[in-house]
Amino acid sequence: MRSMTGFGKAEGQYGDDFFFTVEISSVNRKQLEVRCSLPPELSGMESLIRQRIGTFISRGSVSVKVMLRKNALGGQKIDTAFLSELVAAARKIRVESGLTPEVNVEELMSLPGVIAPVCDNADSPGLSEAFSKVLNAAGEEFGAMRSREGAALKTDLSDRANLLEELLRQIEPLAAKVPEAARKRLYCKLAAEKLQVEPNDELFAREMLFYLDKSDVSEEITRLKSHFQQLRKFFDSGEPAGRGMDFLLQEFFREITTLGNKAPSPELSALVVKFKTELEKLREQVQNVE
Repeated sequence: MRSMTGFGKAEGQYGDDFFFTVEISSVNRKQLEVRCSLPPELSGMESLIRQRIGTFISRGSVSVKVMLRKNALGGQKIDTAFLSELVAAARKIRVESGLTPEVNVEELMSLPGVIAPVCDNADSPGLSEAFSKVLNAAGEEFGAMRSREGAALKTDLSDRANLLEELLRQIEPLAAKVPEAARKRLYCKLAAEKLQVEPNDELFAREMLFYLDKSDVSEEITRLKSHFQQLRKFFDSGEPAGRGMDFLLQEFFREITTLGNKAPSPELSALVVKFKTELEKLREQVQNVE
């Protein structure tokens, strides 16, 4: 079991002058969404990132931030054409303003875009291979953190499931008494109205069976027990189980709601309300599971 939230970071280099830092983080989301933040020199790596992230996680909102830094001793590329345009434009403005045409070229060189790191194109096999190693290392740390959080989630979910099973054990004997209690109430009402019932009245017997069947919740209890077995299987599954557990908990809610409606005794209703409350807490936690 893995959590949908996690963080991973790795660093590496290409050649002697250029260093990558890759950070991967994720939060909850029903589907997989990948957002990339890349420097211009590595914009061609986005397709590789999206493909690789799909192997790390199956759902969640994932952010990938890539930073590129240059060694102080590394080479630089000056865009001389751009610099020449800036110098010409500056001289023209100074002359038109009645100033001398001298321009401080060093100041113009500090403007964005004039000097850029020397970095191979993203299509370069060497660059792609170096970047892939860093991305994979960040992905491994990302997965390790999600596994650690997933283990903690599994413990919490198991404890909450144990509490729900204990509530169901308390509900079961009370629910078994409901049909008999309903039968007694019906006979009491008939007696209060001074209505006589013939022992061999077949029509009344059929109506009585129909009436008592409406308060029989044995099927709901059986299905709830089966749901608990399926939930345990999800806990031990090596595959992403968040969606399956979320659907299963909806089935839990339907069964316990039906049970509460069919057997509305005060003592039983209190347990049903508590069951629903704890079930909602379990469902909130399941939203964190991949």
